[in-house]
Amino acid sequence: MTKDMCEVTCIHEDKVNRAKKDLAKQNLMDVAKVFKALSDDTRVKIAYVLSLEGELCVCDVANIIESSTATASHHLRLLKNLGIATYRKEGKLVYYSLDDEHVKQLVEKAIEHQKEAMKIG
Repeated sequence: MTKDMCEVTCIHEDKVNRAKKDLAKQNLMDVAKVFKALSDDTRVKIAYVLSLEGELCVCDVANIIESSTATASHHLRLLKNLGIATYRKEGKLVYYSLDDEHVKQLVEKAIEHQKEAMKIG
């Protein structure tokens, strides 16, 4: 057995039962979708620039991430469909922004965490 595995099956049954009960109350599938959406480096870049700028049109996002408008639009649509971004249309332009402050904080905290982890490693 490896050193990072327990050699017993359960020692804190009260904690296990409490955690299982709480876990059953949560809709973690939707939480997993948020992390899945942000697991792509292009979408993280987009979320980050939206957190900085507040709102950007699709063509500006495409320029920032150095992609085609179609590619940027695809990623932005996915972020919208997963509840991470919202959009508004103004004439021929489509503007995207992060859905709410929670998403912005999530992106900022992930970046902060990575910076701190790099200092340790």
